[in-house]
Amino acid sequence: MSQTTNEMKDLERQLVLARANMRADQEKLEQLAAASKPKVMAVGIGGAGCNIISWVKQEGVTGGRLISVNTDANHLSISEADRRILIGEKTCKGLGCGGYPKVGEQAMNESIKDVFAEIELSNITFLVAGLGGGTGTGGIVELARQLRKKFENDQTPRLVVGVATLPFKIETARMEAAKDAIQQLKQYCDTVVIIDNDRLNHLAGNLPFQQALGVANTTIGKFVKGVTETITSASLINLDYADLRAIMHEAGLASIGIGTGKDDGKVEHAVERAINERLLDVEDITKARGVLIHIAGGEDMTLEEVHSGGDLIKRYMPPNTKIIWGAKVDPNLKGKASVMVVITGVDSAFLKEQKKKGRFKLPW
Repeated sequence: MSQTTNEMKDLERQLVLARANMRADQEKLEQLAAASKPKVMAVGIGGAGCNIISWVKQEGVTGGRLISVNTDANHLSISEADRRILIGEKTCKGLGCGGYPKVGEQAMNESIKDVFAEIELSNITFLVAGLGGGTGTGGIVELARQLRKKFENDQTPRLVVGVATLPFKIETARMEAAKDAIQQLKQYCDTVVIIDNDRLNHLAGNLPFQQALGVANTTIGKFVKGVTETITSASLINLDYADLRAIMHEAGLASIGIGTGKDDGKVEHAVERAINERLLDVEDITKARGVLIHIAGGEDMTLEEVHSGGDLIKRYMPPNTKIIWGAKVDPNLKGKASVMVVITGVDSAFLKEQKKKGRFKLPW
């Protein structure tokens, strides 16, 4: 009887030990999963950048931290973000840059430690701004430059993605400032996603002016939100951080397109619109280095539809182009699909346009 009792006690001890080991293994796995999950930050710089961050904040984003940075204290006070930082308090006194990029650069440099304190642990950093003005133009370039310098010898994999809007071509001085900023951003960022406001005519030409400008903000917001959530949270098909880095690391200029479709063939229709309604004039799409596709649809969306959408993208691209894609179910999209396509490593005609020399002459 005593032997049987001892055997039962030994068995109980073994079970307790086994359960403890299982709990320890589970806790270790959860800790490793949490540690390996990429940290994503989105930094809006200047008025347009802060407006985009506010849009993402209002929509809600899972897995990313949102930061608004501005020299204009009044605008910053009504911006929505997880953290708001007034930069260049000594330089600008909270009154803005007056449209001077150099002042925006100085303001960012003055407050760089405050900004670094928020984003230095980030694996993926989106720098968001409207180009052509002061804070956004000077601030995004200076922050990108400082990040490149800070992370130059860092062993942690990093990805810095500039996301910016261009002014209208009629705004000549602002456009030249924007072009100069893009050339610098291409040196300091891994990828620079550009949205050309003039191409909004193809997408939103019949909308009122204010709403048309909002399309660009919404497009950038969807890009930041879509990539962040597909990498950091469970989706139908998840994007892997390593794959994302493979097509965006040192990839240069990128073009983005967003399309929608409904009913039968909704995903294919959305893909075609996203490809054909890109918000940057790309010289030759077949020379792209990589393509990121994000597909969202209602609970009625099938895996076959998602797969056919990916196949359609392949038809546009040469065989050696790296294509990564993610897909998620959104209950609000019943009977509909939304597709985002980001094409990296492209050239754009507008950057190659030479400045016209000589005095401007009136046509009469």
